[in-house]
Amino acid sequence: MKENDTNRLVKGALWLSIAGLLSKILSAGYRIPLQNLTGDMGFYIYQQIYPLLGIATMLALYGFPSAISAVTSRELSQEKRLTWNSFYAPILAILCIFHFLLAAVIWISAPLLAETINEASLIWSYRLTAIVFLFIPVVALFRGVLQGMYQMIPTAVSQIGEQLVRVGIIISAACLVAFSSYSIDWIGMAAVYATFFGICMATIILLVFYVKERNQLQSFPKNSDNSFSIKPFISTVLILGIAAAMNHMTLLFIQLADAITFVPQLLEFGWGNIEAKELKGVFDRGQPLIQLVTVLGSSIALTILPMISEKKLKTEKLHVYTYVRTAFLTGFYIVIGAVIGLLLLLPEINRLLFQNEQGSIELRVLMLSVVFATLAIIGSTVLQGFGYIKRTALFIAITFFIKWIGNQLLIPNLGMMGAAIATVCSLLCLFLLIMMEIRRKLPELHISCSIQWKSIFVAAGILTFYVCIWKLFIPQIWLGSRLFLLIYLMAVCFSGGIIYFIFILRMQGFTKHQLQLLPKSTLLLRLAEKRNKL
Repeated sequence: MKENDTNRLVKGALWLSIAGLLSKILSAGYRIPLQNLTGDMGFYIYQQIYPLLGIATMLALYGFPSAISAVTSRELSQEKRLTWNSFYAPILAILCIFHFLLAAVIWISAPLLAETINEASLIWSYRLTAIVFLFIPVVALFRGVLQGMYQMIPTAVSQIGEQLVRVGIIISAACLVAFSSYSIDWIGMAAVYATFFGICMATIILLVFYVKERNQLQSFPKNSDNSFSIKPFISTVLILGIAAAMNHMTLLFIQLADAITFVPQLLEFGWGNIEAKELKGVFDRGQPLIQLVTVLGSSIALTILPMISEKKLKTEKLHVYTYVRTAFLTGFYIVIGAVIGLLLLLPEINRLLFQNEQGSIELRVLMLSVVFATLAIIGSTVLQGFGYIKRTALFIAITFFIKWIGNQLLIPNLGMMGAAIATVCSLLCLFLLIMMEIRRKLPELHISCSIQWKSIFVAAGILTFYVCIWKLFIPQIWLGSRLFLLIYLMAVCFSGGIIYFIFILRMQGFTKHQLQLLPKSTLLLRLAEKRNKL
C-alpha cells in the first residue's frame, strides 16, 4: 500500500469512527422522545419492528461493504479495471439474489411472525420491511467500492445522513401519533418508511461521491478480463459479508429474541395481552441505556487499537499485547464506573427519560449486561483484527440461541426479571467464548492480572459513597421537575465521573506507557503523576 493510501485510510478510519459514534448516539437518543410521545405501548410496537430493520442497516453499512471493499482493494492492487461485466454485475447479482431470497422469506413468514408475537396489525409492517432489503445491494455496492479505494468519508457522511433522515421521520411520526388521530400501530409502518428513505438518502450521497471518484477507476488498462463470472466473488462477498455484519449485531440479536419470545411467553402463562405488551415496552427502556454505555466504553477503547494483524503479532509482539491490554483496561474501567452510576441512579434516570420509575429493579439487573457486552465487543474487534471474523460470528449466533432458550425458561416464572437475567447470562457466555479464543491466540495476555484491582475497588467505593451522599442530602421534592432532575443527574454524573477517573489514575490503574496510548495522554499523565509529588 502506498504511503498516500495509508494516510487516506487512517484519516478515513477516524472519520468512520466519529460517524459511527454519532450515529449510535442518535440511534439510542431518539428512542427516548419516541417513548415519551407514544408511551410504553408505542415503544413496544417500534421494538417489534426494529430488530429486522437493524439487521438490514448492518448489512448495508458494515457487512457487505466490508467484503466488497476487500475485493475492490484486491482488484485495484492488481491494476485491474473495474468493468461492469467483470466486477459490478457479478457482485450486484450475488447481492440481489441473496437479498431477494431474504426478502421473500420475511414476506412469506410475516403472518406467522405476527401471529407468534400476537400482533396481527404488524403483518404489513413486516412485509414492508422485506421490501427494504431489496434496496440494500446498491447502497452496499457503492459503499464497498469507495472504501476499497480508501475513500472512507463517503461512508461516514452517508451514515450520518441516513441516520438523520431516519430519526427525523420517526420523531415526526411519533408526534402525529401523540397529537393527532393516527393509530399507535402506525409507528411500525413509520419505522419502515424511515429506514427506506434513510437508505435512499445514503444512496444519493454515495452516488455523488462515486461520480467524483470514478475517473480513478477508469485509469487502469482496458485489457483486463471482461468476462462475467459470479463464482470468484461468492465466498468473499457473501460469506465474509454476512459474517462481518453479524459481528455488529450482538445487541440486535438480543432484541430480536425478546421481540419474538417476550410477550408470547407471558401470554401463554396467563398474563393479560395489554399488560404483557406494556411490560415489554418498559423492558425495552433498557436498550438505549445499554447502547449508550456500550458505545462509550468500546469506542474510547477501540481508538487505541491499531490495525491488528497476524503479521504485526509476529513482528511487533510486545506492542500488540500492550495495545490489547490497554484497550481492555480502558473499556473495563469506563464500564465499571458507568454501571455503578446506573445501578445507583437508575430510578432517577428512569423517571427523567421515561417519565416514571416502572421496572427500575429489573432494569438494574439488565444493566449488568453492559459490562459483558462492552468487553465482548472489544474482544471481538481484536479477534477480527487477526482474521477470526467467521468465528466471532458463530459466537454471536450461539449467544442468540442462549438468550432465546433463557427467555423460554425464565420469563414465564419471573416475567421481566427473567428476560433481564437471560440477557445477562447470554452476554456473559459471549464474553467467555471470546476471551477463551483470545487466550488461545494471545496466551501471554493475562488481562485479569493487568487490572489494578486495588485501584478499581478504591475508585468504585469512593464513587458509590459520593453518589449516596448526593442522594441522601438532596430532598426528593426538589426532583419533582424533570428540569431539576436533569440538572441533578448531569451534576452527579459529571462530577462523579471525574472523581472516579482521578482515583483510577492516582491509584496507578494504568502504567505510564498505557496512558501514552490514550487520547489526551498529556493531561492524563499529569493527573497520574501528581500522586508521586505529594
